[in-house]
Amino acid sequence: MSFHAAVFIAVSLDGFIARPDGAIDWLTERGEQAGDTGYDQFMAAIDTVVLGRKTFETVLTFDFWPYEGKQVEVLSTTLPADADERVIVHRTLDGLVETLNDRGAKRIYADGGRIVQTFLRAGLLNELTITTVPVLIGEGIPLFGALDADIALTHNATRTLNAGFVQSDYTIRR
Repeated sequence: MSFHAAVFIAVSLDGFIARPDGAIDWLTERGEQAGDTGYDQFMAAIDTVVLGRKTFETVLTFDFWPYEGKQVEVLSTTLPADADERVIVHRTLDGLVETLNDRGAKRIYADGGRIVQTFLRAGLLNELTITTVPVLIGEGIPLFGALDADIALTHNATRTLNAGFVQSDYTIRR
């Protein structure tokens, strides 16, 4: 594997990345209160974005395309291959990884619950940046699902942002 894959994601204090229906209003209503989260700096170093179908469909509801200038790959068994000219749709993880390696992708942003879980289980992730939002939403889509084995992490830093947001950075140990 010649690329470095990173996660930059927000979770509710109770560990959810979205409501059961995929809504992220609990984040968008509060996100600006955090101040500078380092997202723009993170994205400046990224050349490729990998999304799952649900995250891609959520992004399509935004008033703008947030990945201008980035290669965008979507891993989905159901999204039509010609769904959007800005993305390449992959049916299998192996096919996606082969394309990433063939294209010479260097720094990948893995975004969305299923993608994070898939990349973790496959040993493809290198780092996690998790911003915890000071809100409990009670139920929803968890960031982390079941794992076959423990995944050891090295804690690099934790910082307090504005309005009670807390951000932690981890490296995944191999």
